[in-house]
Amino acid sequence: MKHAPYKVLVVDDEADIVEMLQYNLAKEGYDVKSAQDGKKALEVARDFLPNLILMDIMMPNMDGVEAGRRLRELPELQNTYIIFLTARTEEYSEVAAFEVGADDYITKPIKPRALMSRISALFRREIKKAKQEDKIAIGDLTIDRKSYTVSNKGELVTLPKKEFELLFFLAQNPNKVFSRDDLLQNIWGSDVYVLARTVDVHIRKVREKIGEGYIKTVKGVGYKFDLSES
Repeated sequence: MKHAPYKVLVVDDEADIVEMLQYNLAKEGYDVKSAQDGKKALEVARDFLPNLILMDIMMPNMDGVEAGRRLRELPELQNTYIIFLTARTEEYSEVAAFEVGADDYITKPIKPRALMSRISALFRREIKKAKQEDKIAIGDLTIDRKSYTVSNKGELVTLPKKEFELLFFLAQNPNKVFSRDDLLQNIWGSDVYVLARTVDVHIRKVREKIGEGYIKTVKGVGYKFDLSES
């Protein structure tokens, strides 16, 4: 299955891994560029505007987590997927990755066919979401999927991709309670393993930006978008 429109940036200080990933991605039809560390990744990403960044965590000059944080601050890259590739298996590394807006976290050694399958699934979900309702207006909030923008009382609110998708999903299903597992399944997908606390982190960040009232915690169950705030 070819994906010529999609651009992928590979960031790793190990030349053999970069070469392997470039080969497999190019074979699938992706437009691929690479960088050897986080600092260079920022430079290349600003010019290349990739749809997806595959990035190692442990690198010289600037590690992947810091690079991910800075990438998420760039408006032109708010909709870019970031998948971290790392040999580290500690839970705190995974939490740190999702804290800065990772879409997936894959431990090395990398299995090329499995990775290509996960990337393909990521883009398939993107196409499916594009066919759904584009704009939701509730109370002072306007959530626009076409432009990936949120406005609150007329003020533009910047949300990274996963925070936006979480808000949009909850707002699409007002007053319905979703467990953490429900949200992980619908936002991250069944082929991505992430910790349940990742949902809590993203909910907290969304609340900080749009206010505490919209997303309610239902103790012992999960979260819901509360229409009473509107």
